[in-house]
Amino acid sequence: MNERMVNRDSGYAGVLSTNKVLRNTYFLLSLTLLFSAGVAGVAMVMNVPPVHWIFLLVGFYGLIFLTERNRDSSLGLVFVFALTGFMGYTLGPILNMYVGAGMGHVVMTALGGTALTFFACSAYALTTKRDLSFLNGMLMAGFIAIIVAVVANIFLKMPMLSLAISGMFVLFSSAAILLTTQSIIRGGETNYISATVTLYVSIYNLFLSLLQILGVVNSSDN
Repeated sequence: MNERMVNRDSGYAGVLSTNKVLRNTYFLLSLTLLFSAGVAGVAMVMNVPPVHWIFLLVGFYGLIFLTERNRDSSLGLVFVFALTGFMGYTLGPILNMYVGAGMGHVVMTALGGTALTFFACSAYALTTKRDLSFLNGMLMAGFIAIIVAVVANIFLKMPMLSLAISGMFVLFSSAAILLTTQSIIRGGETNYISATVTLYVSIYNLFLSLLQILGVVNSSDN
């Protein structure tokens, strides 16, 4: 009897802990998305120039490293907002390019598609009983394929390859959302700062990829 009570209490505590991580992750994710959108809006109004790819990589991976290194302290929150603010800043010039080309509707469609994909993936991960851990191997293979394709396209500069890369990013980001969400509810991911960063980056890449795909489709229709 005592053993059953201990197991029951332990399981209850585990559920509470998981719910807390999930709640904190979604709350922080909401704040970072709003902050990032605000910074992007300011960057658009100020008409800031595009960020050079070297500074983009250094800023992104540098802030990712600092966030992960401090994920167990309050300083991690500072770096989370620094990272998402920086990524919002990089979005400003990109969005201005689409709006300036008369494709504001494409931006809104990509935004809606991103939200719909995120909520659909999250809902599935939260409700399915299927183990999605098999996605780990697919994500690793997909990451390698994306890196190879991106490096190849630096030299080839093929529009169709760029479109294929965007398609791969859509699948990769969707899989990352599924895996991260299920990892939280099953107790595999216990740090809400790390979970927030993974979900934010997935949403960011998903939005940019849909934006590029829809932009190409809209251009060909015209």
